[in-house]
Amino acid sequence: MGETLRLRLAGLQQRFGVSAPGTDIALAVGIVGILSVLVVPLPPLLLDLALSVSITVSVLTLMVAIFLGRPLDFTSFPTLLLLTTLFRLSLNVATTRLILSHGNEGPLAAGHMVAAFGGFLMGGDLVIGLILFVIVLVVNFMVITKGSGRIAEVAARFSLDAMPGKQMAIDADLSAGLIDEKTARLRRRELEEESGFYGAMDGAAKFVRGDAVACLIITAINILGGLAIGLLRHGMSFGEAATTFTTLTVGDGLVSQIPALLISIAAGIVVTKGGVEGTADAALMRQLGGSPKPLALASAGALVLAAMPGVPTISFLLLAGLAGGGAWYRHTHPVAAEAPAEAAAVAPSEAPITDVLRIDMVRIELGYGLLVLAGGDAPRLTEQIKGLRRSVAAEMGFVVPPVRIQDNMQLPPDQYSVRVKEIEAGSGMIRPTRLLAMDPNGAEIDLAGERANEPTFGLPAIWIDPALREEALFRGCTVVDPASVLTTHLTEIVRQTMAELLSFAETQKLIDELPRAHQKLVSELIPSQISVGGVQRVLQALVGERVSIRDLPTILEAIQEACAGQARAIPAIVAHVRMRLARQISDSHVGPAGYLPLITLSPHWEGAFAEAIVGPPEDRQLAMAPSVLQDFMQKFRAAFDSAAQAGEAPVLLTGGNIRSHVRAIVERIRPATPVLAQAEIFARSRIRTVGSI
Repeated sequence: MGETLRLRLAGLQQRFGVSAPGTDIALAVGIVGILSVLVVPLPPLLLDLALSVSITVSVLTLMVAIFLGRPLDFTSFPTLLLLTTLFRLSLNVATTRLILSHGNEGPLAAGHMVAAFGGFLMGGDLVIGLILFVIVLVVNFMVITKGSGRIAEVAARFSLDAMPGKQMAIDADLSAGLIDEKTARLRRRELEEESGFYGAMDGAAKFVRGDAVACLIITAINILGGLAIGLLRHGMSFGEAATTFTTLTVGDGLVSQIPALLISIAAGIVVTKGGVEGTADAALMRQLGGSPKPLALASAGALVLAAMPGVPTISFLLLAGLAGGGAWYRHTHPVAAEAPAEAAAVAPSEAPITDVLRIDMVRIELGYGLLVLAGGDAPRLTEQIKGLRRSVAAEMGFVVPPVRIQDNMQLPPDQYSVRVKEIEAGSGMIRPTRLLAMDPNGAEIDLAGERANEPTFGLPAIWIDPALREEALFRGCTVVDPASVLTTHLTEIVRQTMAELLSFAETQKLIDELPRAHQKLVSELIPSQISVGGVQRVLQALVGERVSIRDLPTILEAIQEACAGQARAIPAIVAHVRMRLARQISDSHVGPAGYLPLITLSPHWEGAFAEAIVGPPEDRQLAMAPSVLQDFMQKFRAAFDSAAQAGEAPVLLTGGNIRSHVRAIVERIRPATPVLAQAEIFARSRIRTVGSI
């Protein structure tokens, strides 16, 4: 029977959750119970229990505030302030009901708690008791409550004002690679909690202040109403009515004001804690008694006061001895963290001189007018940079180094500069409050705005007001926000300098992160046949021509094949790797029509280039007359311009022995034009010759 009852109770608890003290239903029932006290009379015994709970909760709250490590560890404090204030006010109403209705029955009319506090403070003297009670009210209302409320207001204002700067610092650290995404997410959540906490504390402080005002009004109502009821309804004398109802009123005020005073002190401790680390007791002992000099001066001051006539000498001598002993102890046992703290105060975190030698691989410098792009609400620049790094990694198999964002007061307000290894690789002017509209065909745009050139490719564009966005789209224009303009420019710069960004460390990282199944290949290849530096040069040659290195195992297999065939020169190894990647390279240049457009090199130019190559096999050089080179460039431009007018984006097809030398010339004219050897065309690819040089 007992086991059955226990199981049924457990089932009810699991179903309704009402017996667990921390559940949402228990909290809802508690709040409803507090509100019901406002209208339902309480017997004295139950009122004593409720008043005891109020005092105990206030003491507990004060202790938690004292031993609090940081304000955000007590994020439920604003809610607790509201609930405790509501609880005290409901108890005030309950005690007022008992005092006015049963006050003539004696000091126990409102319970033992009210009678005990009233009798203790009165001490048999009505006037002195009232004066002391008024002093307690003034201390709580004018000093503690008002001060903590003001501090909460200022803390909330400063916290909200500092949010954009803190958010920008987190985004900058994330972009610079100083923290990972998980840490950045944690810091953002802490920042949101901090702003929400101080904002809630600002509002909750108004409840505490309103509670003190309500207590003043309730006290006056109890005294005046009690006198009127005692004189008119119960026929009591003025002195008897004043003594009875004033004692009960003061007792009622004390049992509500003492918890209010403790809660106000707790609120003051929490909001004044600010940036103090550790608990309040540890911080006070560390900062008041952490240095021997203040203690020694305090001891000397107490000795001087002890020598003055009429002053309690023994008290000051005792204090002087305690302070002097503390100074001597601190002098002989200094705090371990004292020296670093003082050094940090004198020279805050002076960076070592070697930090000057560090180079940012990629850095964006913004004029002060563009800082909103890094810390604004609408798509943040940092988010787009993360997307850029992710897309480049997926497309090219190479992770772009972290991009650092910083302000540069020497730049004009709306200008930015992109630097690669501290050297400016591009710059531009953007308007952070406008949108950039461009015609896909390069025609002029008939819209109101500021004429400009698109920073990445120099196309004619116009900065328009955001209200004209729909009209520009209706006219067939491409409309881009300022952050996307900067990100597009950064993307193009990264693609142009990818070979330079692929450092030895990044190459080693790519090799180390290969799956375990390919580590045997790595151990056989490196360093017996080629060094990591040699692999780096091969990969740089590939990404320099925008060939993806995502299929790194195939590239390493091709390198091993080339080295096994005694091809030790890097150009020869690169040529063999490109042959192995023929299907990938051909597929990347297939046009929308499904075929690979080609512009071939005539036999005349094939022979001219082959005859102009001189030097040993490991270091072949092109020695062609400038006039012949000029003639080739003119014919090259004419062929590719004609193909572009026909809507084609062809590749230049050459012989394998001259491909790299032709590419070196083409790169200076049209860097994005691919140059392929005949062996790099996949056998099953659909091809079409659209021109010839």
